[in-house]
Amino acid sequence: MSTKQRVFSGVQPTGEMHIGTYLGAFRNWVRLQDEYDTIYCIVDQHAITLPQDPDDLRRNRIAGAKVLLATGIDPERALVYAQSYVPQHAELSWLLGVMTPMGVLNRMTQYKDRLAQGHAANLGLFSYPVLMAADILIHRANLVPVGDDQKQHLEMTRDLAERFNNRYGDIFPIPEPLIPETAARVMSLADPTSKMSKSDENVRSRVGIVDPPDVVVKRIKSAMTDSEPTVRYDPEHKAGISNLLEIMSAATGRSIDDLVAEFGDSGYGTFKLAVADALVDLLTPIRERYNELDDGDIVKVLADGAERAEAQAEHYMREVRTAIGLNKL
Repeated sequence: MSTKQRVFSGVQPTGEMHIGTYLGAFRNWVRLQDEYDTIYCIVDQHAITLPQDPDDLRRNRIAGAKVLLATGIDPERALVYAQSYVPQHAELSWLLGVMTPMGVLNRMTQYKDRLAQGHAANLGLFSYPVLMAADILIHRANLVPVGDDQKQHLEMTRDLAERFNNRYGDIFPIPEPLIPETAARVMSLADPTSKMSKSDENVRSRVGIVDPPDVVVKRIKSAMTDSEPTVRYDPEHKAGISNLLEIMSAATGRSIDDLVAEFGDSGYGTFKLAVADALVDLLTPIRERYNELDDGDIVKVLADGAERAEAQAEHYMREVRTAIGLNKL
């Protein structure tokens, strides 16, 4: 049995995956494989809290797993599977749900944000954080890579684990946030005051991980900037240029100060082209690997991963059921 600490993270199979997800998450996930016992899940049950076309969902599930492998996730070193393949996720979600105060769920900002965006309220959307807690606890994860938008959910997961342990005994480890040493916060190219999002209806707001070079160049060239021609880092007054500096720094490993020293007086056109070239260099090997992967092989990876994940989850769930008194007589 591995003595490494266990890391769990998931990604929804909804729409194209963009450079914000890669620079802020996937690139770090690849690094974590060397040091931790890693589990990466395609969280398709989370995805259906908003309406999904069934055929699109099936395609996106395969595409999402394909992107993970193309970026460097290795199913020989990490457990990769789809959430819906492992029914213990939903079972544990119910068991945790009966212990979750309504007031806690009412305070979840992501739920409020979804309603503000015009999405219809439903039980799944409201209880989304409970299923997320089950995703983490079903594997007894020790660490969870989190961004700012997920910190509140992880705090609730920790609270539920403690609540369960206090009532039924020491069953779950209390998961800790795993803050990566380097993680880019990539903003929208169309509105640099908002995060880059795959749900944004404006396709010019983002660069996809597997976009071809001409699309990458076109999107970066059209990125919103300002009328002052100087390239400098000032998120408050020059949000667009600051975002492009963040992107190029993350893509090249060069410091923002170094980039400003080189491109400060070069003009926006020259700077944008340099950003685009840096992204093309970064993404080309990923896109080529993505195109080489066969859908049938991805289906097998997900099936094999689910078999391992379900065996592990069921082993732990037997202990949970016994603690609660729901074990078979």
